Amino acid sequence: MDKALIRNFSIIAHIDHGKSTLADRILQYTGAISEREFHDQVLDDMDLERERGITIKASAVRINYKAKDSNTYELNLIDTPGHVDFTYEVSKSIGACEGALLVVDAAQGVEAQTVANLYLAMEHNLTIIPVINKIDLTNAQIDKVKNEIIKILGLEKDNIILASAKQGIGTQEILEAVVKDISAPGGEVTNPLQALIFDSKFDVYKGVIVLVRVMNGVLSKGMQIMMMSNKSVYDVQEVGIFAPKPQQVERLSCGEVGYITCNIRDAKEVSVGDTVTDSKNAAAMPLPGYKKVQPMVFSGIYPANSADFPALKEAMDKLRLSDASFVFELEKSASLGMGYRCGFLGLLHMEIVQERLEREFDLNLVVTTPSVIYKVLKKTGEVVDIDNPLKLPNSSEIEEIDEPYVRAYIITPKESIGSILELSESRRGAYVSTEYLDEDRAQLIYDIPLSEIIVDFYDRIKSVTRGYGSLDYELLDYRPTNIVKLDILINGEVYDAFSSLVFKDKAYAKGRAVIEKLKETIPRHLFQIILQAAIGGQVIARETIKAVGKNVTAKCYGGDITRKRKLWERQKEGKKKMKQFGRIEIPQEAFFAALKA
Repeated sequence: MDKALIRNFSIIAHIDHGKSTLADRILQYTGAISEREFHDQVLDDMDLERERGITIKASAVRINYKAKDSNTYELNLIDTPGHVDFTYEVSKSIGACEGALLVVDAAQGVEAQTVANLYLAMEHNLTIIPVINKIDLTNAQIDKVKNEIIKILGLEKDNIILASAKQGIGTQEILEAVVKDISAPGGEVTNPLQALIFDSKFDVYKGVIVLVRVMNGVLSKGMQIMMMSNKSVYDVQEVGIFAPKPQQVERLSCGEVGYITCNIRDAKEVSVGDTVTDSKNAAAMPLPGYKKVQPMVFSGIYPANSADFPALKEAMDKLRLSDASFVFELEKSASLGMGYRCGFLGLLHMEIVQERLEREFDLNLVVTTPSVIYKVLKKTGEVVDIDNPLKLPNSSEIEEIDEPYVRAYIITPKESIGSILELSESRRGAYVSTEYLDEDRAQLIYDIPLSEIIVDFYDRIKSVTRGYGSLDYELLDYRPTNIVKLDILINGEVYDAFSSLVFKDKAYAKGRAVIEKLKETIPRHLFQIILQAAIGGQVIARETIKAVGKNVTAKCYGGDITRKRKLWERQKEGKKKMKQFGRIEIPQEAFFAALKA
């Protein structure tokens, strides 16, 4: 197709502002999908996405649209996630586009992730088309939200489109704005091939399916291509587009978005952000890639049954292919055996990865307490990165420990400001500023240790603001801190799966909370179980799970008391031996309980 008639755009917004519903309406309006094939969240092809009502993976689809100027345009739409944990998915999509629809909920207004996504799009010089969605709601505040878009986002009032994705209002206006305002892709068909890999997925029959945006040249079936990062050469076996189902085509030319397969079986051979070029007529330079992903949260993932480790290894490689922000390395635990130390973008990302591994690969997993990366300065002058409590050097070797701080942007209703200030102060936050967005809402800015917000900070914000608060954060710097290693002992033995690095002043409360949760979740055994929380050699909290009683004298009736005493003594000896050699069964719920303590 003529390059002048191609438009590449994405939909960006805060979570639950209607991106997927708008994508559904666009597909229906343009006839890309029939009424018979239609279902809600067409582009969200994971069961998990539909169950939770969120987008986890960015997805691309090609649409043909006949505009008012009588031209038929080829629109490549990329639907993106909205949760703060999946910003990396958004940045991948933005790199393959020239424009973006910025969707804002008419009832909730501009939220923290709306602002973050806008800045991300502006960094890539994208054309922004603001859309106020859900105007059919009874509590929609259209004028107020318009003013917020103009004041906070700095966009023009005349460009704002009013829409209701559910009712189909404004769909044509949005498509016309895409055609009119977003520029056609650059590049030339005659230049050497340069195609940007912006995503990938795995197919059992075809191997790795590589999603590409062609920036220069032509990509056709049968040609020999080269990945510029590792100089690997492959033959293109299939070229296609998603419309929204996969359709084979002969070639993808400059400006188009689609997929290729080359019978690649090893997931590690394809890296997102890499440039594909012609092996015989290679481009001089690779395209500028994406920013390197920075995992924020680290946790151990182990198979509940150690015999399942080979299956977990294969599952990890395949999942990494469809989620470029997920990183992992091999790790061995004394109590759990072989597993992986994994890096995630946040706690929701961690939850989603675990659920995908269990569902898609039929695994039963154990997840350890999450932690962040600490920088430890040793007395020798060496600086080491610690993402695992087991790697923390002895306190006599440590000169200083630094922990990561984030700048948190919290948008809250005015009446909840006091509760947010209190919550942020309790998480060791340092107040920066308050900015009133309008008469009802304010943005609070805090510098907070990352370790304090990774578990339940977002949930607590939603709770104290009755669902109206929102959070976005960016990594700031590392600052000195007082961190200690908290160990959990079960019958005198350290269980490294429960070990964590905590701020010293909060160690007692954390230790007490963990062993109380473990007492509730570990079932009673035939012998007594002693739970202890300790820092170094000092025990700071203790709980006891009593042994299950067994009436060994039930069979004794009448006779001398010495018969019963003999049985009791034998039982006491047996319990002592069992305590020494007996295996404690720790259910999976205990690991989840410790995680959330």
